[in-house]
Amino acid sequence: MGKFNLYCLPEQINEMDYIVATYYCEFPGDIDIVAKAASFAVGQTVGTWVPVPGITEEMRERNMGRVVNIYDTPPTELTSQLDEGKRAYLLEIAFPTINFGADFPMMLTTLLGNDASTSTQAKLLDVRMPRSFAQSFNGPNFGIQGTRDAVGVQDRPLLMTMIKPCTGITPKVGAELFYNAAIGGIDLVKDDELLGDTEFSPVVDRVIEYNKAADRIYEETGFRPVYVVNITGDAVHLVDRAKRVIDAGAKAVMASYAAVGYSAFHGLAKELKKLNVPLMGHYASSGMYFEGPLSGLGSHLAVGRFPRLAGADFIMTNTPYGGYPLQYEKYIKAVQHLTLPFYDIKPTMPIMGGGVHPGLTEQFLKDCGEDIILAAGGAIHGHPMGPAAGAKAMRQSIDAAMAGIPLDEAAKQHKELAKSLELWGYVKA
Repeated sequence: MGKFNLYCLPEQINEMDYIVATYYCEFPGDIDIVAKAASFAVGQTVGTWVPVPGITEEMRERNMGRVVNIYDTPPTELTSQLDEGKRAYLLEIAFPTINFGADFPMMLTTLLGNDASTSTQAKLLDVRMPRSFAQSFNGPNFGIQGTRDAVGVQDRPLLMTMIKPCTGITPKVGAELFYNAAIGGIDLVKDDELLGDTEFSPVVDRVIEYNKAADRIYEETGFRPVYVVNITGDAVHLVDRAKRVIDAGAKAVMASYAAVGYSAFHGLAKELKKLNVPLMGHYASSGMYFEGPLSGLGSHLAVGRFPRLAGADFIMTNTPYGGYPLQYEKYIKAVQHLTLPFYDIKPTMPIMGGGVHPGLTEQFLKDCGEDIILAAGGAIHGHPMGPAAGAKAMRQSIDAAMAGIPLDEAAKQHKELAKSLELWGYVKA
């Protein structure tokens, strides 16, 4: 096998139908890293750990992975600079897209299979995709603008809350909680991710009862909040459950993409395109994909690029402000992968979740701009003046931030906001 089959420069691979994956790896100092990278590229495409008959030159050219780059960290050029202990590397490996196509399970198996033919523990840091391959996925059906159109709000961040308590309540009880919070100015009300299709709260019954609450609010205010029903569950029944709740009147649905799997989520998005209903993605269970320092994938892929490709129109996004120890730059990078131009794929609207309260509004707008959704739970339902006051406080913080008025100044005119800042503080951007 000639080396030209295994190695190529970035300029060559950029003109070909390959995904270029970047990995972080650690190895003993005496390892032959060139051979190890080649083993990775071959083992995850056409090869095994021993030569086998049947691999032709044509197959190698069409189906074999290639080594694009090997970087050591820190970079060393001389043998006298080497550490005899463990060394760290960044490997760039190119995989031909013809091997898996727009298929999440096979793509992830190729990128992270790490079977016995490679024996490589590696963390997937990033992927570069050719235009034709990326656009063969569904991507968001609505995207940011379509989500705004569906809600009916164009000129400010959207406001979302979730029903609290998280679970254990009947649809009628939940409908009252829905009404009591949303009457204060909520745009979207979602189920908590812990509440699925249960005996005590069937999803169809929730849609019927919560829509009644939304109708009451419309009659009193002229604005109808959108209920986002959680249909997360067995992937076999996911599409059927979506159709049932839409038949019952649902205007938006939610699924936890990491729990049901990117592929099931992708299939759901393709069905919802026919039904013209937006899809919310939730990050629940996503930590198992990215929290390992030497395995899994980068968080911006797990909660950003991949769910965007799979079709999330708006998506719950982890932040560093709610107690989860996420690094600031990782949060920003995930938002960028959701929103920055990515060929012709629509952007996904980020939802700021986890410990959101009025005192953080300025910070979120500084971090991510206006095309976001602020999702507050405890700060609304736990407001001392009641959930409607909690919703008003959030709206007051949004209006002040959009007008460039410091929140402590705005609080002098709004008792609901003042109480929130007193309880939960003010993070000045």
